[in-house]
Amino acid sequence: MKFIDLFAGLGGFHKALHELGHECVFASELSQTLREVYKTNWGIEPKGDIRKIVDHDIDSIPEHDILCAGFPCQPFSKAGKQKGREDEERGTLFDEIVKILAHRKPKFFILENVPFIRQHDNEATWNYMHSELTKLGYEVEHEVYSPQDFGIPQHRKRIFIVGSLVGLEHFSFKEIDEQKTSLIDIHQFVEEHPAKFKALPKANQECIKLWQRFIEQIPKDTKLPGFPVWGMEFGATYPFETSYPFKLSAIELGEFKGNFGIALKGMTKDQQRINMPSYSRVEKAFPNWKRSYIRHSRGFYQDNKKYVQDVVKEIAKYDSQSWQKLEWNVGDGKRKINDYILQFRASGIRIKKVDFFPSLVCTNTQIPIIGWQKRYITKDEALKLQSLEGLELPSNDTTAFKALGNAVNSKIVKLIAEQLLYEKQEPKKLNGTAPKEVQQFSMLQNETAK
Repeated sequence: MKFIDLFAGLGGFHKALHELGHECVFASELSQTLREVYKTNWGIEPKGDIRKIVDHDIDSIPEHDILCAGFPCQPFSKAGKQKGREDEERGTLFDEIVKILAHRKPKFFILENVPFIRQHDNEATWNYMHSELTKLGYEVEHEVYSPQDFGIPQHRKRIFIVGSLVGLEHFSFKEIDEQKTSLIDIHQFVEEHPAKFKALPKANQECIKLWQRFIEQIPKDTKLPGFPVWGMEFGATYPFETSYPFKLSAIELGEFKGNFGIALKGMTKDQQRINMPSYSRVEKAFPNWKRSYIRHSRGFYQDNKKYVQDVVKEIAKYDSQSWQKLEWNVGDGKRKINDYILQFRASGIRIKKVDFFPSLVCTNTQIPIIGWQKRYITKDEALKLQSLEGLELPSNDTTAFKALGNAVNSKIVKLIAEQLLYEKQEPKKLNGTAPKEVQQFSMLQNETAK
């Protein structure tokens, strides 16, 4: 069967369908760098802006049986501004998909996006999308999956939407659910001695050592916080429950303390703002979750002040407030930060269990860190987490990890496509070698034939 690959990126859809024996007849990708990489990997040069193609030359998109699209998720992500279809640059790209479906009427489509698209704008976005697809005659189903559901140690939930003009009696997500597994060995995805890697900078290592000192000062019979610890709140007294700093004059606010207990008396309002946490500079009441974190952080400090006050003075010297926050997500685990998977995030330094990696995102400031090796994960390791082994990546690390963060997991697409596309063909070889699972299946067939 023939397929097209829209918003193609690295080619996660392409890899999945290629391994199942299907043929790509058209691809589009906005990034010039990724178009070049895509051509290197797949021998096809993608076209550029799909909006211009649809508007001015839609006939150049060939007839096809399957439309694949992981359309931009940023307008619908909980981590973004959630402008949705009001995002003029990316929010209406779904409409381009609809125009192509209406023009070429492929039998099937597979779409991917963030799960929040179902809830965005009180479900108005999803209702619109579903309505547009069903108007064209497609039967539509959807399900949310993460690589960790299928033995890949990455927490990355995505919604997969499938459609068919010939009905979906032959297809069920329940059959895909049967292939889920709880067996995950993260160490199979981590190289012990990678040839190329980026070491964690010394400054970051020193910050980890400082927070390690903080943890070691807490009595062993005191449970480490499961809530984010906001160091700036250690000693702070500014109001946050029923009132908040914006409502107060400089004189009124001068009766309180800001970051790490600094006295705000005698400062101008602007100076006071600088000496308070950035998240306190709001013009309306704090949300409940923020009040909870502030309350718990202050309480934890008061309970343990006599143990940690010296190391807290050192933490207070950091210019970055994100380095003054700690997220201990390992419960009662061993109190050694470098035993875990780490991330330096805007929300703080996150420490998590060695079970799976956090979701790869399209920024290189949140690349997961392998604590016990004091390094970031390599590009090859990240390719494995997206089931894109064997593909070339952009040479620039920032561009490469951005592309990986935007990629669709190829294994999940393949599992879905195997059920959805019933006109199966002989599997093709990838880089000269049939996929491992295809080789094993062929061997099994031969044994059965004997």
